[in-house]
Amino acid sequence: MFKKILVANRGEIALRVIRACRDLDIKSVAVYSEADEKSLHLKPADERICIGPAVSAGSYLNIESIINAAEAVGAEAVHPGYGYLAEKKEFAEACEARGIVFIGPTPENLKLAGDKISAKKIMVEAGIAVIESGPDGVTSLDAALGICKKIGYPVMVKASGGGGGRGIRICTDEEMLREDFAIAKAEAAAAFGNEELYIEKFIDNPRHIEFQILADRSGNIAHLGERECTIQRRFQKLIEESPSPKLTTALRESMGETAIRAASAVKYFNAGTIEFLLDSEDNFYFMEVNARIQVEHPVTELTTGIDLVKEQIRLSAGGLLDYSYDDLNRRGWAIECRINAEDPERNFLPSPGTVEAYMPPGGFGIRLDTHLYQGYELPIYYDSLIAKLISFDLTRQGAIAIMKRALAEFVISPLKTTIPLYRRIMDDPSFRAGEFDTGFIHKFVPEEEEEEDED
Repeated sequence: MFKKILVANRGEIALRVIRACRDLDIKSVAVYSEADEKSLHLKPADERICIGPAVSAGSYLNIESIINAAEAVGAEAVHPGYGYLAEKKEFAEACEARGIVFIGPTPENLKLAGDKISAKKIMVEAGIAVIESGPDGVTSLDAALGICKKIGYPVMVKASGGGGGRGIRICTDEEMLREDFAIAKAEAAAAFGNEELYIEKFIDNPRHIEFQILADRSGNIAHLGERECTIQRRFQKLIEESPSPKLTTALRESMGETAIRAASAVKYFNAGTIEFLLDSEDNFYFMEVNARIQVEHPVTELTTGIDLVKEQIRLSAGGLLDYSYDDLNRRGWAIECRINAEDPERNFLPSPGTVEAYMPPGGFGIRLDTHLYQGYELPIYYDSLIAKLISFDLTRQGAIAIMKRALAEFVISPLKTTIPLYRRIMDDPSFRAGEFDTGFIHKFVPEEEEEEDED
């Protein structure tokens, strides 16, 4: 096992990894930017080291700075968390070249996960259903028009090297494609340094189901069940739960077996997820591989009893995976609400500032992953996610009731947050019945507001 791990991230996920290190009696090193010198994740770490200025490009995205920090403190391994460098094959390669273990998938896995077109081709070869799409990426409007003529509208235009819901456009006809294509190219180039796009058939209002995967270096692979990630805004997940209220036992078994085949087809290692879209007739299609720990991993941890971050560390240290889904003592229901510093009443306008009053919820069935504290000044430079509130109970209705109570208790003032939105959703009859799709959020956020926000 490792003696010292550097955590190449910030906020709640950095704190989550540092706590896992402490449980495993591993020394942890926290990195921070000049804007994060008072961040909570620095307090429990055994060591801390500043890696650059507030802007992420000079700090949390600076590969050389992070590698130098790891060498300076004698860290044997680096955990990237999620976001930032977690899915950059160049970072994993740099760690490998300098003799530092990257706690996560292989560079080959990361390369493939970032190349959605190649990943889909491998799935087709493995006999796994995928959404109909163009055979290759495109950079010209003429090529895009040709693909759309073949597969038919509506289509989804995505950045080939993208992720996290950014740079996605839905085009219902040729006129819209002509209007949006150049914009999508510019977004892809700005966000990911790659203007290539790929086009696939748009499935109207499906459900988004992902399966948690673990794999060791010997090729043993297991899934830990599914997560329901359907409730999203602008392709960003808002609420996740496990298990899914939609899946039958037979469908779960079929999708789980397919997830393992998909992971095997790409020779996957460590923790990741296989993402599927599920249509109204229970047909499911491979969408992509997410080669990292997910924001929503707590709902799987609560329903399986498996600490996914500790498993990441154990597998990276050479540990073997000696259990399967059937071995798990899976029970209960978990729901996660992502708390963002945004104002739902003002079209999700960011709401940075100082936390003057802070009262976290507690009691039976509640887990809170956050880096907030009273007096903390939320930096303007980073993502608006400030907390993950997770409820757990033996039944879904019980988990909803606990979440309602926790949301009512949660005070973060004077910042505006998404808490009021989630309180409304918990009372919605369709949500309570488990009957929703990817268009569900439009009951609370009209589509015209989202379009206005994009403009």
